[in-house]
Amino acid sequence: MINTTMADTTAINTTLTAYYARRAAEYERIYRKPERQADLSRLKAKFSHGFTGVDLLEIASGTGYWTQFACRSARSILATDYNEEVLGIAQEKDYGECPVKFRVADAYVLNEVRGPFSGALACFWWSHVPKEKLTGFFRCLHKKLRPGAKVVMLDNRYVEGSSTPIARRDKHGNTYQLRELSDGSKHEVLKNFPTREELVDRFEPFSDNLEVTELDYYWLAEYSY
Repeated sequence: MINTTMADTTAINTTLTAYYARRAAEYERIYRKPERQADLSRLKAKFSHGFTGVDLLEIASGTGYWTQFACRSARSILATDYNEEVLGIAQEKDYGECPVKFRVADAYVLNEVRGPFSGALACFWWSHVPKEKLTGFFRCLHKKLRPGAKVVMLDNRYVEGSSTPIARRDKHGNTYQLRELSDGSKHEVLKNFPTREELVDRFEPFSDNLEVTELDYYWLAEYSY
């Protein structure tokens, strides 16, 4: 493992927001990996039928890739992201008859979001939250939810040979990857891969019906708040 530091990697952009703004146009290429198609098909089907009657708050919705499946069953969706660039791409998708609104919002604050909602969805967001900020994030999210709201979180499992290698680990246990975009720019990106035990420890304090599903390349956590 490479023990890189900020000083050692002056050519690397360490700002997650800037990284995803630059990656917006090529973000969905990750879903084309052949080995992940079986998992993705299963998840698309689950999302397409899993939010019936739910007024959904989506965190870090990005380019709307998962919004376009959740909208097939949700009653309404407010899709939020910190980046206007990815939301611009998301707004070009077809969401059928489901009312989908978009809003620039900070997931750690959500002051721009009016609730309450009967459900929440966060895809590939957990992995970018520093471990020391997870408690604060969940407190903020839960304030926007009605009692009994359905919460769904989806993210990557680390798979050798398919996942980008881990470049370093910080004092809090957060792990980082070095990524290169098609424009040649290099970025150090926070990317955590929790174990099943870590997920259970994190979610169980505020839910007694947690369900964690581990696929080959992804994990899915579902609970009622």
